[in-house]
Amino acid sequence: MQRTELAASFTPIDLTFLAVLLRILSNPLANVFQKQLTTAGSLPLLVNFNTYFLLSLLCLFPAAGVDWLALPMGFWGYSLLVGLFGALGNGFLVRALQSGDLSVLGPINAYKSVIGLLASMVLLREFPNGWGILGIALIIGGSYFVLDTTEEKFSWRLLRQPSIQFRIWAMVFAAVEAVFIKKTILYSSPTVSFISWCWFGALFSAVVTLWSSAHRQGFKQEFIRSKLKRYVLLVFCIGLMQFTTNYVFEQMPVGYALSLFQLSTLVSIGLGYRLFQETDILKKTLGAVIMVAGSVLIILFK
Repeated sequence: MQRTELAASFTPIDLTFLAVLLRILSNPLANVFQKQLTTAGSLPLLVNFNTYFLLSLLCLFPAAGVDWLALPMGFWGYSLLVGLFGALGNGFLVRALQSGDLSVLGPINAYKSVIGLLASMVLLREFPNGWGILGIALIIGGSYFVLDTTEEKFSWRLLRQPSIQFRIWAMVFAAVEAVFIKKTILYSSPTVSFISWCWFGALFSAVVTLWSSAHRQGFKQEFIRSKLKRYVLLVFCIGLMQFTTNYVFEQMPVGYALSLFQLSTLVSIGLGYRLFQETDILKKTLGAVIMVAGSVLIILFK
């Protein structure tokens, strides 16, 4: 079979399904390499900047074929916002992974659907129906099983835990970033949007990171042989994650996509158990399944 015939054999639905699957797998794998680097002594902000920096260098090749001057001003404005919110969100995420359990921090991301629903109530005057209320209840109920495995249990004291605070901020910034990414895709294409995500993310993460002399001195030390392999794998996973995210955003509404992406929480729990010997996995898995179900209800029956 010729290459053109092989490409034609895949329908848009097939490609979207494949993109969702790759996104679900690549996100928690990237979290693993981020956690491994930070637990090995790498500064979280440096890990975040280096990821953007290396991706930006790789983007120089496909960027040569883009007519950047033809892109409208709206694209550049939203690209700036994507870079700002993306750099902040990823920075908080890496900081959370430094000390938190992957099997706890992953399922918390299901609250992103609740944040989106509450934002639509305030900004768009869109109120949830009975299915939406049930979805919120399932997410809160499922989080009880996940968070009850922590030392603080399911209580307000849990919010005092730095890793939980960092993860919540990361989730909020990522939810807002997703809307702006969709805007850049509408002005251009998933590929062009991906390149701008890398470049502007590198720009803003550099501003946040390199103002500190400690981070500037540690930059060269990051690329030693013992860490280089993890960085290569991290850059591959982050690049794959973001490119497939852009493709899915082009094919379906952001809310639907974010709901499907919550399936990665189950992968996070499995990786946390397998690689970091995290405990209470059955209870966390039960909670994650309930939270994913709630997230789906909010999106599909809104």
